[in-house]
Amino acid sequence: MSGSDDTIAVVVVTYNSERFLADLIASLGPGLDGLDWHLTVADNASVDATVETVRRLAPAATVVEMGRNAGYAAGINAGVAAAGPHGAVLVLNPDVRLGPGCGRELLRVLRSPGTGIAVPRLVDGDGDLIYTMRREPSILRVLGDALLGAERAGRRPALGEVVTDHRRYASEAVTAWAEGSTLLISAECWRRCAPWEESFFLYSEETDFALRAGDVGLATRFTPAATAMHLEGDSRVSPGLWALLTLNRVRLFRRRHGRVATAAFWAALLLRELSRALLRRRPSQAAVRALMSPARFRETPGPHTVRALAG
Repeated sequence: MSGSDDTIAVVVVTYNSERFLADLIASLGPGLDGLDWHLTVADNASVDATVETVRRLAPAATVVEMGRNAGYAAGINAGVAAAGPHGAVLVLNPDVRLGPGCGRELLRVLRSPGTGIAVPRLVDGDGDLIYTMRREPSILRVLGDALLGAERAGRRPALGEVVTDHRRYASEAVTAWAEGSTLLISAECWRRCAPWEESFFLYSEETDFALRAGDVGLATRFTPAATAMHLEGDSRVSPGLWALLTLNRVRLFRRRHGRVATAAFWAALLLRELSRALLRRRPSQAAVRALMSPARFRETPGPHTVRALAG
């Protein structure tokens, strides 16, 4: 394909996502208006009509049938490998809807010197701002979250991982990482940092990728000029998913820090989840059980892990 340097490979990972696809696919035209792009969908063995719906609504799309629920990172890696020539990769969750012109603005920001990943301003289904920018995980930030709550801690850079100051979302900014539902990744960043780490299965893989990009001098840059809607998942209400998210935070920290620091990070997370478990919050109760189980840290996460953690 000619002009591949300006072509965007749109990669969507699906798992029983049939209900989201019509709106997602309808948003791609206006969202990527004026750009050359192609769609690749990596399906993690959906049992609904996800694959049939993609082929009906987007007949030109490339569909990669994974044959099993291999996880988010594995789907992204397979989707990019199957995509045609491209100069950037747009990773999208199936429950994202791009705003008009979103792709052009993200591409403009991606071309800023030293930028490897560009992310938009996201809102939820009610139109409310989603706090997408993140600081690097640290022991003090987990403790700040535990003692002050994410909203209050996030207004203080040293104490909160999630950036919760609305003013920070009014202008372009560099962030350590951003939630992974809508990411435009440069070809250079992909070449230097890929593949995504598949051992996480779900959660923390986008954190790992963005932090590794930062390690080689490629920043994640937020822009409010690009907008999208993310309906968001159910990790906060699903005990199994919240427990996996919590475990993967420790696994990620362990990849970047020593044993002593990781033990302190684990203890801070346990304190945080215990404080919420005492309020009878089932996701935190599942997270506490997972954090107290050495076997959970040794196993490779997968669908079986989520079912077991839901316990």
